[in-house]
Amino acid sequence: MDENNLTMDDFKEELNRSFKKLKEQDIVKGTVIGVSDTEVTVDLGYYSEGIIKLDELSNDPRFSIKADMTVGEEISAMVIGEDREGNILLSKKQAEDILSWDKLKEMKQDRTIATVKIASAVNAGVVTYLEGIRAFIPASMLSLHYVEDVSEFVGKELSVIVVTVDRDAKKLVLSAKEVLRDQAASEKAGRIAKVQKGIVINGIVEKIMPFGAFVSIGEDLSGLVHISEICGKHLKSPNEVLKEGQEVTVKVLDVKDGKISLSIKAVEEKEDVIDDVEDAPIEYSTGEDATTGLGALLKGFKF
Repeated sequence: MDENNLTMDDFKEELNRSFKKLKEQDIVKGTVIGVSDTEVTVDLGYYSEGIIKLDELSNDPRFSIKADMTVGEEISAMVIGEDREGNILLSKKQAEDILSWDKLKEMKQDRTIATVKIASAVNAGVVTYLEGIRAFIPASMLSLHYVEDVSEFVGKELSVIVVTVDRDAKKLVLSAKEVLRDQAASEKAGRIAKVQKGIVINGIVEKIMPFGAFVSIGEDLSGLVHISEICGKHLKSPNEVLKEGQEVTVKVLDVKDGKISLSIKAVEEKEDVIDDVEDAPIEYSTGEDATTGLGALLKGFKF
């Protein structure tokens, strides 16, 4: 834009903003232009500047005006009055009380993962702050495992999702357990996907059911040996030949839809046995120049 040819129309938006009458309870946006020990100064594009006193900045007791406010950042605040010098008095925390609840509802709906720092321990859980709002995490939602002493989490950062948001009751409940559960499921799915059809591995019978036995094969993975895959004879119950805690050697028959199918009777005497699924090589060599998959290695075997 040629500064020598500027007209009033070029400043029309700025002029309209500067002459707009601000009222109490209005929520406005502005840019931080000053940070002192006791207040923050905000450029509102208005005929006077906005002032946010220290006690109107945040509900979070860990808030630090010097550490958490930055010159140049854009913030939202609520108009709460005017001082003797004509400056507009603002409240950032009151604006957050309105705007944050709407955002928290969206976060709950979208299952947005947020990082929070635990502020304190209370009866049956811990307290933290999300979007400037006080939040509670019950002890049962802190971990995948039972938590005996919640004070151990104070000062730690946790990844959480919103599970309850009620503005009228000022109730905000978060869960770290849900995030951990999703992460564990994703990691387990990744480990299952790496299990190769055809490998032979040592395992431990962990549970016997009428239809077969679940066998642990390491890496927190287990597969099902159907009753028809236990031995060459007809069985009325897996208990006839198996017991929980028994070590068995199994072959991976199939990996499908996150489930591992195993067989005991398909194991042949001369096959290499792996002690833990983690030890299974990703590729096998046939002794030729090129490295091939397991299918080529087992091509000469009779199943």
